[in-house]
Amino acid sequence: MIPKFRALAARWTTAVPVLGVVLLVLTWGRDLPGVVVALVTAVLAGAVLSAVHHAEVIAHRVGEPFGSLVLAVAVTIIEVALIVTLMADGGDKSATLARDTVFAAVMITCNGILGLCLLTGALRHRVAVFNPEGTGAALATVATLATLSLVLPTFTTSKPGPEFSTSQLTFAALASLVLYGLFVATQTVRHRDYFLPVTKQGKVVDADDHAEGPSARTALISLSLLGLALIGVVGLAKGVSPTIESGVESAGLPHAVVGVIIALLVLLPETIAAVRAARRDRVQTSLNLALGSAMASIGLTIPAVAIASVWLSGPLVLGLSSTHMVLLVLTVLVGTLTVVPGRATPLQGGVHLVLFAAYLELAVNP
Repeated sequence: MIPKFRALAARWTTAVPVLGVVLLVLTWGRDLPGVVVALVTAVLAGAVLSAVHHAEVIAHRVGEPFGSLVLAVAVTIIEVALIVTLMADGGDKSATLARDTVFAAVMITCNGILGLCLLTGALRHRVAVFNPEGTGAALATVATLATLSLVLPTFTTSKPGPEFSTSQLTFAALASLVLYGLFVATQTVRHRDYFLPVTKQGKVVDADDHAEGPSARTALISLSLLGLALIGVVGLAKGVSPTIESGVESAGLPHAVVGVIIALLVLLPETIAAVRAARRDRVQTSLNLALGSAMASIGLTIPAVAIASVWLSGPLVLGLSSTHMVLLVLTVLVGTLTVVPGRATPLQGGVHLVLFAAYLELAVNP
């Protein structure tokens, strides 16, 4: 039964990414009726699960933290393409789309995914353990990037409104790239051991499983299928975005909710992969995914929208409101207190999930 199950899993995880791209080509730029939207949503869900499967195959081959980095960067690159595309099509309504989506990604990863993984790991293994050196460095980088890119525009005076001037936006973009590149070098080369899972006794776990890893050929195939699956996820999410926008408007919700929904869809593969890692007592891998995704969302999105602003005619609003700044400050403070001990109980996971729930409530009722 097990070989048959694995063969079936291999077939559908291969077929769904291809089906997603084919459906994306057939529906791109068209108004979709309700039946097609339902079909697109079903294929999108399958593409999410397929992406998680192939990301885990790659992670098993290359090990940590490279596996987490591959998924985080792949998702973010395609997310950036989606944001820029929607900004180009959306007119003045899209002026805050980059800010809303990036901030949503930060809150989802630093509170939603992180809290869910800590809660899962602590409930299943009594205490969730991780490396405070690597996790603390990641959190510090996220906090710096978020402050430079999303908080400072609210207080600068060179340009009216919560916007950067051209030189300020250029500096923010370059600083984002430098910090992200420096972190990746630290994570993968100089201090790789800081980002590996640890046991309750503090021993570094350099291998995720005792089973033999996949071959190089299998990993390359999974890498290709992961790319197809993520293109399908983000492209199909754009296809249903008019339905999302019309639903948000008809419900009388703020337009910022669109950015929240897009971020939730795009980050779904990482959420599932992170929770699975926490269930296996690999909480450090979960935190690598969560904080790495937050970092990549800022570090790659801000430079991309800075370049896109050259030809986009509308304004680019990046500054957060006072409510969101309070949530960001509280997230960084609570995150710091969570990271310092290197272990967490269900309480810490619950605190982060409550912060995430508060963000969702204020997004719907500002």
